[in-house]
Amino acid sequence: MTIDTERRDQFAERVLSGVIATMETTALYLGDRLGYYRALADGGPLTAVGLAERTGTQERYAREWLEQQAVAGVLEVQTDGAGATHRFILSPEHADVLADRESLSFMAPFARLAVSPGHVLDDLVRVFREGSGVPWGAYGDDLRVAQGDANRVPFLQLLGQEWLPAMPDVHAQLQGASSRVADIACGLGWSSIGMARAYPNARVDGFDPDAPAIDAARAAAAEAGVGDRVQFHARDAGDPELEGQYDLVTIFEALHDLAQPTAVLETMRRLVKPDGCVLVMDERVAEQFGAPGDDIERLMYGYSVLICLTNGMAESPSAATGTVLRPDTLRRYASDAGFRDVEVLPIENDFFRFYRLHQ
Repeated sequence: MTIDTERRDQFAERVLSGVIATMETTALYLGDRLGYYRALADGGPLTAVGLAERTGTQERYAREWLEQQAVAGVLEVQTDGAGATHRFILSPEHADVLADRESLSFMAPFARLAVSPGHVLDDLVRVFREGSGVPWGAYGDDLRVAQGDANRVPFLQLLGQEWLPAMPDVHAQLQGASSRVADIACGLGWSSIGMARAYPNARVDGFDPDAPAIDAARAAAAEAGVGDRVQFHARDAGDPELEGQYDLVTIFEALHDLAQPTAVLETMRRLVKPDGCVLVMDERVAEQFGAPGDDIERLMYGYSVLICLTNGMAESPSAATGTVLRPDTLRRYASDAGFRDVEVLPIENDFFRFYRLHQ
């Protein structure tokens, strides 16, 4: 077999670039966890000594991290002349991405999400051979917190302001005198909190079997001032007494993670009132498989291989959906769950697609 050496070398360069990106992403994770970006945003420029003092870390580690970040182009360097001590600057643009938790451009949680499979790499090797799965909780707080933080700002700033208003009848219902919402697989609760903040008369029940996430959600709701209208439950929503009680039933970026998505959609159909709405938000993947894929497709397959598929396969039986939940698959799940139609809502978003399921 003849090898195209130019093609080989180009691919080798790509692999090396990926290795560098992996290490730089891990360094981003350290900067976020240690509070380095926040300290630089609030008090920069800083020397290594200054950063270490502000964050309670060791100066030698701080200096190496600062130099690595400067070499990677994340930080800028300021010197007063030859031999002077370096001072490091986090530009306002980079601070918006790495330090501003209220910005829609905040990307630090994605670095934490990317490194979370490091907790379970041996388990992933094992389950690839066995055909079982690795449960969500095995990834630790890194995955739980990163997932919540990654969606926090969109849920607080877009969910009730742009996404739900794309369904005018639902928006009007939620603005009315009283309405009830069931938020399935709510995680850290930011979607539930976002809906409660946007609609002051709505009462929201968030359901998730992850007890640590529910504990955090309750604390967040209290801090947000909506604890009187948002109740979180560390269980599923299969209680027969809840059937037909809700004007809106939602599941945000979670259906693909679940072992039995059709059964979950059946539960959602039972929960909603006859004239109510079921809303599913999931990944905006391509309509069908194609290779090579664009950056979004590559991102979603990365999540699937390392996190989502194995999470869904941790239970048996499992639909083994994975992150790449294509529209036709969602339509099949919805039809099997008893819905008559699936409407893709006209909401522009790079990462998510929104489905309204009609009874």
